Amino acid sequence: MSAEILSLEPKILWNHFYRLTQIPRPSEHEAGVRASVVDFAKRCGLEWLVDEAGNVIVRKPATAGMERRRVVVLQAHLDMVPQKNAGTEHDFATDPIDAVIDGEWVRARGTTLGADNGIGVAAALGVLESAALRHGPLEALFTANEEAGMTGALGLKPGVLDGDILLNLDSEDEGELFIGCAGGLDGTMRFDYSGDPVPPSYTGVEIRVSGLRGGHSGMDINLGRGNANTVMNRLLRMGRERHGLLLAVIDGGSLRNAIPRESVSLVAVPSAGKAAFLDELQALAARIGGELAGADPELCVEAVEVALPVAVIEDAVAQRLFEAVAACPNGVHLMSAEMAGLVETSNNLARVHSDGSSVSVECLLRSASEEGMGELADLVAGVAERAGTTAVFEHGYPGWRPNPASPILKCMIEVYRARFGKTPEIRAVHAGLECGIIGATCPQLDMISFGPTIRHPHSPDEKVEIASVLKFWEFLTATLEAVPER
Repeated sequence: MSAEILSLEPKILWNHFYRLTQIPRPSEHEAGVRASVVDFAKRCGLEWLVDEAGNVIVRKPATAGMERRRVVVLQAHLDMVPQKNAGTEHDFATDPIDAVIDGEWVRARGTTLGADNGIGVAAALGVLESAALRHGPLEALFTANEEAGMTGALGLKPGVLDGDILLNLDSEDEGELFIGCAGGLDGTMRFDYSGDPVPPSYTGVEIRVSGLRGGHSGMDINLGRGNANTVMNRLLRMGRERHGLLLAVIDGGSLRNAIPRESVSLVAVPSAGKAAFLDELQALAARIGGELAGADPELCVEAVEVALPVAVIEDAVAQRLFEAVAACPNGVHLMSAEMAGLVETSNNLARVHSDGSSVSVECLLRSASEEGMGELADLVAGVAERAGTTAVFEHGYPGWRPNPASPILKCMIEVYRARFGKTPEIRAVHAGLECGIIGATCPQLDMISFGPTIRHPHSPDEKVEIASVLKFWEFLTATLEAVPER
């Protein structure tokens, strides 16, 4: 049960994280957690405000003798990604997260844990609450809706923050300091249809793709994991070309920033050829499973006979859709030439969904450079044009250019060496940290991102390493004590 995490160290952080697990906080539904942070600030007698974008800012004065230190902003986001395993009964709008200790890790039963970014929020709340820590003037910025568009960071107004240094608490590898990140851009193709009647000699079949690991569409995009939308598209395309398959309904993926784990479609196939279609479907599924065996060995493809759909998408529209999904870039597009092992540009083919009048194909493009983003967007736009539609791009946000000469980076390297006897790794990350957006609004900020070790964020396999949380807390509090004077 969730309460067992209250025994972990540091207790002040895990107590706050436990409370967060009890407050539903999927993206765009943060009213409860926002109110909780405000109530906390009131109880602690701290200055607070909620801005027009739904961000909460809490200020804490310096401890005695530390008044001349640079002002530090502790930044974390309030929302979490709502993902659950098939068969798990959980309503993210109302139900608490059931966190459990699993050996050296904390995870949740059947759902995302929300350590991304609940551990960062809990750490900031712990610092604000503690009377034992030594630090200069502090601001805590709790942003809204990071996972579904970064609208909180995008809505932050110039002049709201007084800080000189921003510590983003939203990274996922303890012992690593992040000094740069990718920007992002939403891309959508739409295929309109009116629907055709189903021939009477057809049979309804439901096809379900499941068992894939999914994961973070930035951090995990280079791991070669399966994409449920591309798997389903291969199955449907084969069925149409070889067996006369007609598509009625499709629903694949859920969030743009999560590699799609599941897809389900309702189709109609000629009754006389149903057995041959199902045989070839499973043969293709086995072949795809073999291709993914190293990175994603649990692919499952099921097909069952169901009631015949009332109508199907016009075959010409379905053909254009299948060709577009097959041609759309997915996964790593370009690796960084500056940093070994870092993805520079990628696309996540995140969502394929019909609503009765159109099918939308939704992507999240990421790149560390404006040029890379433009090139990838041109490719997606070209795919859409060849398929007889257009690609709409929106909700773009900037990347964060690394500054190896950062004063707070130098300070934190020294603190880490002194406390743990080794040098932290300096990295950039292929994910959309809010630092790029906040830095564009508040250019005076010297920024670093760090955190504990979290694995498989944005999926029900998400877990956080217990020992790394303690190290993260010790490093954070030691850094605050070491911040130089203005």
